[in-house]
Amino acid sequence: MEDVLVRIREYEAEKDCLGVEEVERRCEVGPSGKMSLFTDLLGDPISRVRHSPAFRMLVAEKIGKDQETEIIGLIRGCIKTVTCGKKHSRNIKNTTTITLPIYTKLAYILGLRVSPSHRRMGIGLKLVVQMEEWFRENGVEYSYMATDQDNEASVKLFTDRCGYSKFRTPSILVQPVFAHRVKISPRVHIFKLTPSQAELLYRKKFSTTEFFPRDIDSVLNNKLNLGTFVAVRVDSDFKGIDMLLTDPPKSWAVLSIWNCKDVFSLEVRGASRVRRGLAKTTRIMDRAFPWLGIPSIPEVFKPFGLHFLYGLGGYGTHSVKLMKILCGFAHNLAKDYGCSVVATEVASEEPLKLGIPHWKKLSCAEDLWCIKRFGEDYSDGSVGDWTKSSPGLSIFVDPREF
Repeated sequence: MEDVLVRIREYEAEKDCLGVEEVERRCEVGPSGKMSLFTDLLGDPISRVRHSPAFRMLVAEKIGKDQETEIIGLIRGCIKTVTCGKKHSRNIKNTTTITLPIYTKLAYILGLRVSPSHRRMGIGLKLVVQMEEWFRENGVEYSYMATDQDNEASVKLFTDRCGYSKFRTPSILVQPVFAHRVKISPRVHIFKLTPSQAELLYRKKFSTTEFFPRDIDSVLNNKLNLGTFVAVRVDSDFKGIDMLLTDPPKSWAVLSIWNCKDVFSLEVRGASRVRRGLAKTTRIMDRAFPWLGIPSIPEVFKPFGLHFLYGLGGYGTHSVKLMKILCGFAHNLAKDYGCSVVATEVASEEPLKLGIPHWKKLSCAEDLWCIKRFGEDYSDGSVGDWTKSSPGLSIFVDPREF
């Protein structure tokens, strides 16, 4: 192919929206005879990053002989402050030791796309390098990205050419929304917290969890956040929401729900007529006999929405069972909103994973997160180089980046 003049520049909504959508469409053409998942950003290409504290989108623009232009690539990035470790501090007055979070400025790269007709020309690398320049200008210490383990081209670009290393392998768990409602045990109380109550709970119980966002208040007060819910046993020693932090029950569980349906829609394409017919049959049976609780395949062969569960946590011997009940509650809320699936992402060794209902065929056991360190002088001495740290049992997945 002849040399192509390519310019990397800032995304301009009015000028570039259609061109970006065309690149997205070309990149999502699945292999013949196989099912593929397509994403529709509902006319807003920066919807996946616009709720972050700082964000940017770049496009790769081809310039022709007569100065005609064409968008052939794009990349999105955002910056926030998150927990990368923890340190212990001694209270001089009562000699107790408290655990405090260590924060770092972290960038996230997502939505890297290069038109199939212009691949293997170094355009993806140029987009990453340009985005990383913006990260450095803003004092970012670490950058990370997420991809499928099987996406060899993406893994090779970031690990071989951009200096990233494999870091974490969380699990994406997906549960279909059935035609019937999930029964909620009458022996469990579910309470909705106010954003301020949820913030206090998360900061006290989860602020030292890896990737916990320091601006958790912005997340909880976002219009896409549908609420934070706590489950406790009816026969527990729970003294009310106001006492949750000072005198919590012996067992409890918590999760928050994010409305991705208003950000993007998904669609499964490439399914055979037989597969579609079988899925439709399960829905018909489920609607006709809801009391049987037949697991049915939702309508995923047309554009559908999802709810994302985040901030999952709990304590006590019954926490796994309480989490399962909370997930049932989230399922019913997703049904009320017309969603087809409920999803979450947790650490591979998350103790509460057993309480999260999901279908293996819809889920991803090992998503791949790769990370890169930009500077040697930023890190707090207590944590050192985060890229070399061992994974914890839990991570906090920011719903703004799912």
